[in-house]
Amino acid sequence: MARTPRPSTEAARGRQRVAVVIPAKDEARRIAATVRAARAIPYVDMVLVVDDGSVDDTQHVAREAGAVVVRHPHNRGKAAAMETGASVVAMRDAADRPPRLLLFLDADLGETAVNTAPLITPVLKGAADMSIALLPPQPGAGGRGIVVGAARRAIASLTGWTPTQPLSGQRCLTREAFEAATPLARGWGVETGMTIDLVRQGYVAVEVPCELRHRASAKDLKGNIHRAAQYRDVLLAVNARKVKSVFRRAPHA
Repeated sequence: MARTPRPSTEAARGRQRVAVVIPAKDEARRIAATVRAARAIPYVDMVLVVDDGSVDDTQHVAREAGAVVVRHPHNRGKAAAMETGASVVAMRDAADRPPRLLLFLDADLGETAVNTAPLITPVLKGAADMSIALLPPQPGAGGRGIVVGAARRAIASLTGWTPTQPLSGQRCLTREAFEAATPLARGWGVETGMTIDLVRQGYVAVEVPCELRHRASAKDLKGNIHRAAQYRDVLLAVNARKVKSVFRRAPHA
């Protein structure tokens, strides 16, 4: 049975703040525009970039654009960067105010990052625990939907909810929902694993159209390698959750 999000009162909404968390690796060319656009989103009072072992100037460019920056000395992957960012935000939350909502954004959104603002509304109003961006078709995208289809079918099978874009990384969550989803699935399986874990626990997820543009994977060798890695990680995340379900149902000795 779906968990009913607690309604948010006008007073609570007036005090609610949002932290944008941006995992980034070697995004020096795009990160400044993304940070500046994220800072313009209503309710956002912190933009945090987690530099996940970049070898370029990502951390310096992000800081100059107005972001709080933390850095992994070595690449640890998107899930680890998300967890680091959420932990830093928690340390900066005030005891006398509600925990900040967490808005996770990809580093390559550029000036379109501001268009993720609609993701905040359903979570802020208590209509959902997690909102996921629906992106328009991306110019130059070379995938055939194999990974998306696999993730969609797995989520539907394990939760009963069928998302349109299960791999979308632009998500707004309550602190409670984020904690319920940890530890996050590793690699490119993080979004699929998060959705399965939350919806199975009764948290409410919604998809919200957002006019966003990001760097799409092309049909070249690099793009195919990326999609193969995505497919592998999605299957790992799904299979781990299938195994967990079996153990939950198994009778105790």
